[in-house]
Amino acid sequence: MHDDTNSRFKQSKRGTGLAQTEAELLDNPVAGRPTLILRSPDFHSITEVVAEPVERRTPIGWWLFFIPAFALLGLLGVAVSWLFWEGIGIWGLNVPVGWAWDITNFVFWVGIGHAGTLISAILFLFRQKWRTSINRSAEAMTIFAVMCALTFPGIHVGRVWVAYWMFPIPNQMGVWPNFRSPLLWDVFAVSIYGTVSVLFWYVGLIPDVATIRDRAKTPTRRFVYGLLALGWRGSVRQWHHYESAYLILAALATPLVLSVHSIVSMDFAVSLLPGWHTTIFPPYFVAGAIFSGFAMVVTLMVICRKAFRLENIITLRHFDYMAKIMLVTGSMVGYAYATEFFTAWYSGNPYEFFAFRNRALGPYAWAYWIMVTCNVISPQIFWFKKARTSIPILFVLSIVINVGMWFERFVIIVTSLHRDFLPSAWGYFIPTIWDVSCLLGSFGLFFTMFCLFVRFFPLVATAEVKTVLPQADPHWKPGPQREIKDHRVARPRGAREAAPEGAS
Repeated sequence: MHDDTNSRFKQSKRGTGLAQTEAELLDNPVAGRPTLILRSPDFHSITEVVAEPVERRTPIGWWLFFIPAFALLGLLGVAVSWLFWEGIGIWGLNVPVGWAWDITNFVFWVGIGHAGTLISAILFLFRQKWRTSINRSAEAMTIFAVMCALTFPGIHVGRVWVAYWMFPIPNQMGVWPNFRSPLLWDVFAVSIYGTVSVLFWYVGLIPDVATIRDRAKTPTRRFVYGLLALGWRGSVRQWHHYESAYLILAALATPLVLSVHSIVSMDFAVSLLPGWHTTIFPPYFVAGAIFSGFAMVVTLMVICRKAFRLENIITLRHFDYMAKIMLVTGSMVGYAYATEFFTAWYSGNPYEFFAFRNRALGPYAWAYWIMVTCNVISPQIFWFKKARTSIPILFVLSIVINVGMWFERFVIIVTSLHRDFLPSAWGYFIPTIWDVSCLLGSFGLFFTMFCLFVRFFPLVATAEVKTVLPQADPHWKPGPQREIKDHRVARPRGAREAAPEGAS
């Protein structure tokens, strides 16, 4: 019997030796808190599982995702080229609605990028170990979302060939930026956020890139990954410097999570337009950004978990935690919606109250109620644990939430502009095919970059995941008895517990 029990703990190539289930991995207040990683693989098994998507031949499934994404990226190139040739008149912009889908998409993509930094920086500082399985993908998602976001301010200015006028450089016309404008604050905030995010992502990637370098079977791969690894050898001195740098970058990135979308909200809050001129925007935008960012992380993780067979590393427990965060932030967003209406009514300002009544009952009421349904009503299902641990429900709701968050930005921008103080200036915005092309093309850019990332870099932070394994505990002792006790692996029916060491 003892030999039979031992055989159950021999790790296979993919680290699936133990017979734990997803249900056993979730919190059980009676049996105690289990490990974060399913089936308790050893260090080598983790490396094998994470490195496999990078080292094997490109699968057909990857091409099925990459080709449509690349086609949408080509559509973005066509739409932007035609925009440069003809001007922004090809969009549906009109006199009252000078901002529409371009700034809607900008704010949407900046919000998507918030979850990555929050998972990597804030949860790291709070020592939340469950972040280790998803932080690498979330960080990459942040970088690609910022790339998409920066596209739209660059193309909506009109004469892009003189965009250098916006930078604080001397020129023959004496044109200098207005540093009192929140639009310039966006330039500094988003560019700094993108720079720190890239550094944070790359520093965390160095040990795993060195692993791929050491496992490379061709000189080209060994050379390329060797350059990216920056001479990493895994010495104690290098690990000490690595952990210090990672901690410093986490500390730098943490205030950026709160400041970036707060500054983006200032684009609206500092104006005098009804519907925009409100002090609730900074915290409201930050909560919404985390809400939509986690929804996008869930969408990507559901696909990657299945496509790359990472069920043992990205478990239902991780989805349970992310669903709880979406429930909290979604409730905060719903509270902000109610607060906006109360403030507009209590202020006694007829223009302010009309702006919010127009959102709910005016020509764009359909967009407003889509926003409320997706962002406030749909996340309430996460009160139930079965919903938080159901992959189909999580996947569908994550998409629904991001649809709702895009409509939130659309409602804030367009419904406030299309009817302002003078009825003679009222209008109605209708998007053109080029508006739609730019939106779809931005998703093409995002998913193209993410497909390239998962193909050439480790999807999971291998070094960090290994720190949450029981073997990383200096007091851990190998053996079936220890693992059964620590990880609650069910014994076969009719089997007796093995005798302790030294027993006759």
